[in-house]
Amino acid sequence: MEERTLTIIEHIEEIRKRLITIVVFFAVSVIGGFLLAKPLIKFLQSNGPAADLPLNAFNVIDPIAIYLKVVVFIGIIIILPIIMYQFWAFVSPGLLDTERRVTLSYIPFAFFLFLSGIAFSYFVLLPYVIQFMETLSADLGITQTIGINQYFSFLFQILLPFGFVFQLPVVLLFLSRLGFLNPNVLTKFRKVAYFVLFVIAAFITPPDLVSHLFVTLPLFLLYEVSIIIARVGYKKFLKAEQLRIKEEEEAERERLFAEAKAEQQRQIDEVNARMNNEDN
Repeated sequence: MEERTLTIIEHIEEIRKRLITIVVFFAVSVIGGFLLAKPLIKFLQSNGPAADLPLNAFNVIDPIAIYLKVVVFIGIIIILPIIMYQFWAFVSPGLLDTERRVTLSYIPFAFFLFLSGIAFSYFVLLPYVIQFMETLSADLGITQTIGINQYFSFLFQILLPFGFVFQLPVVLLFLSRLGFLNPNVLTKFRKVAYFVLFVIAAFITPPDLVSHLFVTLPLFLLYEVSIIIARVGYKKFLKAEQLRIKEEEEAERERLFAEAKAEQQRQIDEVNARMNNEDN
C-alpha cells in the first residue's frame, strides 16, 4: 500500500514538472509572439479573404484584443512541439527502447500535420466560407459591416480546430504502435466515425452543401489514411511483440540451463566431497 501511494505521488510530481516546463516555454513563446504579432496581423489583413473585406473596430480596446489573440495564437503554435515532447517524455519510461525511438520521431510529423491543417483551413476552407456569407448577405439585402475583432476570432475558431483534427493520423499511429488500438476497431466503427466527422464538419462550415462536402470529404479521406497508417503501426507492434516474446523465451531457457548446470555442478561437488571424506 505504501509503495502504491509513493508511485502515485511520483507520477503527480512528474506531471507537475512537465506542466511547469510547458508554462515556462509558453511564457517565452508569448514574448516571441509579441515580436511577430504585428507583421502577422498586417499579413492577415492584406492577404487572403480579408484583403477584400472592410474591417472595422467597434470597440476602443479592439486593437489590443486582436494583438493579444494573435500573440496567444503564435504562442500555441510555437509551444506545440514542446507539449508533444513533454507528453512523450512522461510516457516514455513505460516504453521499450525501440518504442521510445519510434514514437519520438512522430513529433515532427505531428507538428507538420498541425501546420497543414491550419494551411488547409486558411487557404481552402476560409475563402469558401467568406464567399458564402457574402452571397447570403447579398441575397438577403444585408450590408455587412465586419468588425476586425470578430473576424480574427472567427478566423482562429476555424484554424485551430483543423490544426488539431489533422493530428488524427499521428494519434492513431501512436496508439496502434503501442498496441493500445487495433485498426480493426476503426474499420468496425467506420460508420460511427463518419457520422461524428459529418457533425463536426456541419459545425465549422456554413449551411450549404458545397462547403459542407468540401470539408467532409477531406475529413473522411483523413480517417481512411489514418486507418492505413494505424495498420502499419499495429503490424510493427505485433512484430516487436513477437520479437520480445522470443527474446524472453530465450532468456528463460538460458536461465533454466544455467540453473541446471549450477545444480549439476553442485551435485558433482557434493559427490567429490563425500568421496574425499570416505578416503580420509
